[in-house]
Amino acid sequence: MKTLLTLAWPIIISRSAQVVIGLADALMIAHLGESAMAATTAGSLNAVAAMIFPMGIVFIVSSFSSQLTGRGDAAGARRYGCYGLATSFLAQLVMLPLLWLLPHILGALHYAPEVERLMTSYLSIRLLSTGFAVGLEALAGYFGGLGDTAIGMRANMAAMVLNILFNWLTIDGRLGLPAMGVRGAALSSALATFGGFCVILTAFARSGGLAWSGLRWGEFKRMLGFGLPLGLNWSFEFYAFIAFVNIVVAGLGTSSLAAMMAVIQINSVAFMPAFGLASAGSILVGQRIGAGNKDAVPGIVKTTFTAAGGWMGLAALVYLAFPSLLLRPFVSPDTDGSFLRVGVGMLMMSALWQAFDAGGMTLTEALRAAGDTAFPMWARAGLAWGFFLPGSWIGVRWLGGDETTAMAFLLAYLGLLAIALFIRFRSGAWRKIELVEEPLVPTA
Repeated sequence: MKTLLTLAWPIIISRSAQVVIGLADALMIAHLGESAMAATTAGSLNAVAAMIFPMGIVFIVSSFSSQLTGRGDAAGARRYGCYGLATSFLAQLVMLPLLWLLPHILGALHYAPEVERLMTSYLSIRLLSTGFAVGLEALAGYFGGLGDTAIGMRANMAAMVLNILFNWLTIDGRLGLPAMGVRGAALSSALATFGGFCVILTAFARSGGLAWSGLRWGEFKRMLGFGLPLGLNWSFEFYAFIAFVNIVVAGLGTSSLAAMMAVIQINSVAFMPAFGLASAGSILVGQRIGAGNKDAVPGIVKTTFTAAGGWMGLAALVYLAFPSLLLRPFVSPDTDGSFLRVGVGMLMMSALWQAFDAGGMTLTEALRAAGDTAFPMWARAGLAWGFFLPGSWIGVRWLGGDETTAMAFLLAYLGLLAIALFIRFRSGAWRKIELVEEPLVPTA
């Protein structure tokens, strides 16, 4: 536990800094009204949806880095950091044409006209930072695999500070700058992401990381071979959730949409630190596998779940005890009473899935560190698109259900996913996977 927490606390601060960025955007835009807050928070979620596939791919960099570190191959680990950077560059190139399609994509969804207009302007700016966001994740994964999680923390802390500063300057217009409103929030997030990326790229270059001449096409293809299922893994779930928000929840009205976005922001306070613990556990898993000690993995997973589950259990108690207080900062002068009423019910129901979420994160990260990326992808795809999304849509749209119906399907999905991942881990199939090829020349 001590080793886990030593690795985890910088990741927790790093992920918490990302949460603060989302919370700062929501809180600093809330005074402009429900439409502005819904456009900013849902726009931020949709931006992550656009970035989640390449970000999921580069999560595998940490698995290679940790296993190669356990093996003692520092140069090999550094090459995979470069492959992550190459992926981030390609991700930005692919994202550019999407900007032209934004009005058509958002126009096909069930947003109120004002929310649609504001969200289009938000995403047209925010998506320009895709490559920086993916590159930051890739290099944070590389350094984390080495056991140095503090560098990623410093980069994300820099992004957090920059985001709050730029929000203050641009949303309402200060120090001579024009008041940009929602567009200011988008510009702030994009500039903050660029700043955080510059911090971690500088550290990577100073450590000798930009050694492009030694890169190998076969290794890059191997990274993509394991990373693509991981990217699809996160994408299938995230896209199902985005469809859930944009189609199922948005159809219940602007108040329900704004309440759901506020509940998600609050839940991220519990989610991100738990995800940081799960990520720290995956580093230990990868290093032990690289060192040839797979028997140590179950104990690491148990310890990781104890820490992550304990944190999220505490969050659940807070949600049940103080739901109105937690939602109060999201209330603006033009918010009607239904926002708080609906939000309290949603937040209290979210307390029920905290243990499932902790288990799912811990097991997903452990399997990812071992190179078992295909099964979690199929499990998420099947449950998200075969059960969660169609079930919630039928329950709300056909059978006349409300927010409680929608949240019940989300709870059931997270529970079933955790059970499926637990069965997979207990089967021991991950022990047979060889993520890193044997070196042609033995390393010292």
